[in-house]
Amino acid sequence: MAASAGKLRTLYSAHSSISARAASALPTLQLATLRSYATTIPPDSSISNPSTTLKRQPTAFKDKLNAGPALSDFVSGKKSEPLDPAEAYALKTALVGPAGRKKEITRLPSWLKTPIPDSSNYKRIKNDLRGLNLHTVCEEARCPNIADCWGGSSKSAATATIMLMGDTCTRGCRFCSVKTSNKPPPLDPHEPENTAEALSRWGLGYVVLTSVDRDDLADGGARHFAETVLKIKQKAPNILVECLTGDYAGDLEMVSLVANSGLDVYAHNVETVEALTPSVRDRRATFQQSLRVLKAAKSAKPDLITKTSLMLGLGETEAQLWDALRALRAVDVDVVTFGQYMRPTKRHMAVHEYVRPDVFDMWKERALEMGFLYCASGPLVRSSYKAGEAFIENVLKKRRGKNSRSTSEKSTTSEDVEKLVAGDAIR
Repeated sequence: MAASAGKLRTLYSAHSSISARAASALPTLQLATLRSYATTIPPDSSISNPSTTLKRQPTAFKDKLNAGPALSDFVSGKKSEPLDPAEAYALKTALVGPAGRKKEITRLPSWLKTPIPDSSNYKRIKNDLRGLNLHTVCEEARCPNIADCWGGSSKSAATATIMLMGDTCTRGCRFCSVKTSNKPPPLDPHEPENTAEALSRWGLGYVVLTSVDRDDLADGGARHFAETVLKIKQKAPNILVECLTGDYAGDLEMVSLVANSGLDVYAHNVETVEALTPSVRDRRATFQQSLRVLKAAKSAKPDLITKTSLMLGLGETEAQLWDALRALRAVDVDVVTFGQYMRPTKRHMAVHEYVRPDVFDMWKERALEMGFLYCASGPLVRSSYKAGEAFIENVLKKRRGKNSRSTSEKSTTSEDVEKLVAGDAIR
């Protein structure tokens, strides 16, 4: 019993000594918890509060935010002055991201956004095209105006641009989304008749025909084009027809054949300025060859309206555009259009710049001052977009009236066109 009591006294005394040591160490532990993070400031530094030097420096964004409007500016009801077009465009295409990895905002400017196509006219035209096995450049080239053109409105009739000779091109321009192949399918012999049938159903006053390039054909498809125009004029003589053609590999006889087929407007696009042509268009297409095509069309039929189109935003300079317009006027081109290049897919050439609407307005004024009969210029303008502008229609109707009253000049009859399509020359 005495031994057990001795053991208990020993354990108690040991526990008391441990508690005393722990109590004496408590102030040291409390001081340790109050210490700040380690710094490089020496202990004898005169700085009383080192933590003040460790605050994060304000960022550029924070500086701009602090310098901007306060809450009182928003609730005051005062309206700020609107940005001018240049400032608004710069804001929409600003470089964003951290330093060294900045990239331009990729969203489209507001002036390039279009509604989703959904209307009865749109569906009717699409059903007619599928039923007659016809193609349109509106679909193949992914035109942004398809909702506007096919849907129509209270101010304009629905229209579509028919693409002849299939949906596969033998050339590969870097801006175009149309399919390409060295051996496209053969021509559809019923296409001229089907095209005339579709257009007669729509009851339009102005139509546009275009085509893929067919370098695999001896005549480039010129006779097929001319036959289509002939069929349209037979079914609906009052329809005004615009033909947007290729260059027929520089064969000016084929250009003359189409020009004399009965069409009203001969269109051929130079697409861009001469300096950029090699990097934008197929190597078989040149700026000078396009000028020769437009000149040959006018020479074949002097009262024919000739038309061309240029895309902006490819990296062209103002001086290059001036040179292009002078060259077009030198071959008596009547109508020119300017539109924004829009990249169809990532496989195509990139957009160099989204040109502001006011710049398009400026080039329209300059073109008219140079003597062009008409100019359509805007971000969403395409060569075939709203081709039946009232101004062009009125000019064509006036010319048609003068020609009908004049019997002294020789005119091209349907028999002449049939000879052209068959390959015989008009004498």
